[in-house]
Amino acid sequence: MASYVESLLANGERIVVRERRHWLAVPLDSRWAILALIVAAVIFTVNLDPPAPGSTERGTIGQVLSWVTLALVVGGLAWIAWTTWNWYNEDYIVTNRRVLRVEGVINKHASDSSLEKINDAALDQHFIGRIFGYGDLDVLTAADSQVDRFKMLANVVAFKREMLNQKNELEFEQMRPAVSPPLRATSTSPTAPPAPMPMPPPAEQPLMTPSGELMPSSGSMTTAMRPAAPAAPAEPRMSPSDVTSTLANLADLRDRGAITAEEYEAKKAQLLSCL
Repeated sequence: MASYVESLLANGERIVVRERRHWLAVPLDSRWAILALIVAAVIFTVNLDPPAPGSTERGTIGQVLSWVTLALVVGGLAWIAWTTWNWYNEDYIVTNRRVLRVEGVINKHASDSSLEKINDAALDQHFIGRIFGYGDLDVLTAADSQVDRFKMLANVVAFKREMLNQKNELEFEQMRPAVSPPLRATSTSPTAPPAPMPMPPPAEQPLMTPSGELMPSSGSMTTAMRPAAPAAPAEPRMSPSDVTSTLANLADLRDRGAITAEEYEAKKAQLLSCL
C-alpha cells in the first residue's frame, strides 16, 4: 500500500530527497511541557515533607498539591507525545518536478512549489545548527512575495543543493529540441493481398514538328528548356530580442555548470545564424 506522500506524486515524478525537521525541534517545541514536568517534580519534592503533628491544614494543602502535580505530569507528557507524533509525520521532499511539504497527523496539509517557479533559496545556519547539521531554508518563488519557510530542517545544505540541481536539470531538459521517433516500416499482413507490381513507364515517342523534323526528346532537352527546381524553404528567422533572451538563459546554465562551454558556443552560433 502506497504511503500518503507517494499518492501525491504525478506520472513520471520521483522522489530525490526526503527529509524532516531535526530531532532537536521536538524538545524545542515542547519546552513548556518540559517546564511543567520540572515544576511537578519540585512540587512533589516539597509535598514529601511530613505535616506537623495535629495539623489538618497541611493535609489539605498536600492533597491540592498532589492533584496539581498529577495534572502537570499528565498534561506535560501528553504535550510531548503529540509534538513527537507531529514531528514524525512531517515530510520535506524534493522531486524531479517540485518541492513538497506534507504535515499533519489526522488532517493532512500538503503544499508544493514548482521547480520552474523557484527564484532563490536563502539558508540560515547559526553555530549550533552547523554542529548538528540543521538550519532554516527560505524558498522564494516567482511571485517574489510568497516564501516557503522550512525551519530546523535536517541536512539542510544537501537539501538545498539537490533542489537547485533538479531545477537546473529541468530547465536544461526543457531547452533540448524534441526528437521525433524513427518511422517504423509497416509489415505486410499474411492475409493482406500482395501489392501490385509497378508498371514500367511507356516508351517516349518522338515528336514531329509541322515541317517534318524530329523534336528532341525529354532526355535530350537543353538545360534552358528544363523547368527550374523549386527553391529550398528559407530557415525561420528570430527576432533580436528572442535571440538575446535565449543567449542569456544559456549563459546562466553555463555558469551553473548545467551545460559545458562547448555546448554553449555551439548553441550560440546556431542562434546567431537565425538572425
